[in-house]
Amino acid sequence: MELFNSLTRQKEEFKPLEGKKVRFYSCGQTIYLDLHLGNARTYSYWDVLVRYLRWRGYDVFWVQNITDVGHLTDDADSGEDRIVKTARDKNLEPMVLVESQIKRFFEDIDVLNIQRADIYPRATGHIPEMIEFIKDLLDKGYAYEVNGSIYFDVIKFLSYGELSPSSFSEESAGVRLAVNPEKRNPRDFALWIKAPENYLMKWPSPWGLGYPGWHLECSVMSQKYLGETLDIHSGGIEHLMLHHPNEIAQSEARTGKKFVKYWIHANHLIVNGVKMSKSLGNYILVRDLLKKYDPMTIRFFLVNSHYRKNLDFNEDAFVQSQSLFNRIKDTFKLINQTPSGKESNLQEEIDKVEKEFIKAMDDDLNTVAAIQSIMRFIRKVNSSFSNQKFILLEAKEKIVELLGILGINFDKTPLKRDQDELVSSLVDLLIDIREELRQAEMYVISDKIRTNLSELGIILEDKAIGTIWKNL
Repeated sequence: MELFNSLTRQKEEFKPLEGKKVRFYSCGQTIYLDLHLGNARTYSYWDVLVRYLRWRGYDVFWVQNITDVGHLTDDADSGEDRIVKTARDKNLEPMVLVESQIKRFFEDIDVLNIQRADIYPRATGHIPEMIEFIKDLLDKGYAYEVNGSIYFDVIKFLSYGELSPSSFSEESAGVRLAVNPEKRNPRDFALWIKAPENYLMKWPSPWGLGYPGWHLECSVMSQKYLGETLDIHSGGIEHLMLHHPNEIAQSEARTGKKFVKYWIHANHLIVNGVKMSKSLGNYILVRDLLKKYDPMTIRFFLVNSHYRKNLDFNEDAFVQSQSLFNRIKDTFKLINQTPSGKESNLQEEIDKVEKEFIKAMDDDLNTVAAIQSIMRFIRKVNSSFSNQKFILLEAKEKIVELLGILGINFDKTPLKRDQDELVSSLVDLLIDIREELRQAEMYVISDKIRTNLSELGIILEDKAIGTIWKNL
């Protein structure tokens, strides 16, 4: 298996530090708002990674944090704590907001079948460890105190910014980071922040009342549960510029050891070609989308792209994923309705689809190619119903197994279809028949299907992953 390592900027063979044991940390939720579709996409991929590694026999211990203090409105060290600000806007105590949002977070990931990590440590539960971490950095000369706040001195850490060197040019530093007269260098980042008077979220420390810096929290929590060196650390692409370089600096400065072997980052979800943003009115919450779409259809859409590429949420893309997912459900219905008997061996085809699936997933978690292999197999299954060529139930079990690695759980998906869905399934069936005719070079009949559907207002579009259709 190969993973693209953001640190070396190339694919590398995945070899854990200790046999089959994998220490995995993924950056989690700052728990002040409901889960949006971009969050869900990122967490879906880390879920797929863990499922796949476990399926391949690895012993994965997965830690994902919950940030409930210290993440300021500016990802650097300016602005207000996001939780404090949101709680005030809602006239709530900050911890009341946190408890409510944690509950809603788990509800959202559960409905999308994003499996839970082994541990979800909360930042507020690890303040003593953070204070000890800061003391060590002060003793080693990597940090300094100013007026009750503690900053990491990036000049002292010679390889600072190695993870994303283009983000740390001299020209960009002053523009990207707000000027703070307390800092020796604009890039220096806060390990501990002095709390204003009457501030609710603050703790006693050797430097006075305050609260931890956001970057510090992940280093402390990951190393407490996974050790000084991790196998994999993941996060969104936005963490590549600041959060993760800061984690590396403070962690390696303290331990003198390599912090993470493999860094992996998921790219953005965009909406109709534009980055999702509240100010643009294209901010999509999972809870809102669930009012319109089946949860497993959403999950299928989220994993039907490569994690290192932007995923564009638009109607055409979602219709394509919905069409492909419906074909799978319709195949299962036909299998369930087909009488037993007249079976012959399908083991060769089952082995083939599994090998193709593994080849795709071993190539930097290529879920697109993995789904393509499953869809090719489903076309073969669909062509078998007339002559009972395949062992259909065995085929279904393999499809369920492989899709399960992608987090698609058919127990969460009702198979009952209304009239509109029946029309959709019939069109999908005609698409499958047309594909078989094209493969047999019977183009006159296949073109006739396309033309007749067009006359009914149904337009077919041939894509790399398969044919999709639109109802004009």
